[in-house]
Amino acid sequence: PRSCVMLRATVKLCCGIAHDHLRRLPGLKITAVAAIQKDVRGLVVRGSRRLPSKIPHYIQRLMGKETAACPELAGDVNPGRFSSVDRSYIAQGETALQRALSILQQPTSWQAETTLDTGATVSSAALPGLGKVFRVEVVLAVPVARLHRELFERIEQMPQWNPTLSRVKVLQRVGTDTLVTHEVTAPSPGNLVGQRDFVSVRHRGRKETAVYLVGTATHLEPLPSQEGCIRAESRLSCIVLQPLAGDPGRTRFTWLLSMDLKASAAALLGGWIPASVINRVLPQSQADFIQHLRRHLSAPKP
Repeated sequence: PRSCVMLRATVKLCCGIAHDHLRRLPGLKITAVAAIQKDVRGLVVRGSRRLPSKIPHYIQRLMGKETAACPELAGDVNPGRFSSVDRSYIAQGETALQRALSILQQPTSWQAETTLDTGATVSSAALPGLGKVFRVEVVLAVPVARLHRELFERIEQMPQWNPTLSRVKVLQRVGTDTLVTHEVTAPSPGNLVGQRDFVSVRHRGRKETAVYLVGTATHLEPLPSQEGCIRAESRLSCIVLQPLAGDPGRTRFTWLLSMDLKASAAALLGGWIPASVINRVLPQSQADFIQHLRRHLSAPKP
């Protein structure tokens, strides 16, 4: 079949990458590995009897190594191996991802908010079902794979470089692309909003050259303890990582954020937190995050 011919051709191309002079062409290597992954997945889905029972180890290693930073939007090939609860988490992640894609792709009247000290630009829009959504855009001088690793694979280490968080815990891993997490913000003297915690589904996907990291509030039984915290909700968070055109060593970083911070911690204000305060807190939290991320990425490796 044509797919088998294509598979053999891409395997030959992949083998050719072992030569030293081709190792310096990462684009060719990634293209070859992506083609192999696409063909293998296609054959598995169609149940081809011509697919060997064991894919050679070196191909598996290349597929895992080169595509880990850029998972496909489709996620795991065989969702039937998940429980109904696991499937619900995947569905929540996919729904959040499609919602974010819709926001990013459709014409929206974004209103300029400000330009932050980090060089990031902030804009906002009021969207149905989400309320006010903030969008931050900035270029970071690191490749997509490094950012993806720090923001998804190493998410539990985030409080080590982001002092606005006291804890991030992965409560459940569903397949390779979905996490259920518990995040707790760090206490801050004079903070009018107060300490918050979040229980979220985090999901990753890829479309063309962009990697998408989305998050949305979820429910988990039993719920993590929230001593001293107000449980807030992430309506939608989506970080888009895209190689800068002509310079793959730099990344265009776009972040959509909409949150319900709840308001019962507003005793200092004698009531509900005013929208004006919330509208300052969220973009400032994004600016702080980018500042801490930049500092972490530029720090010398131990």
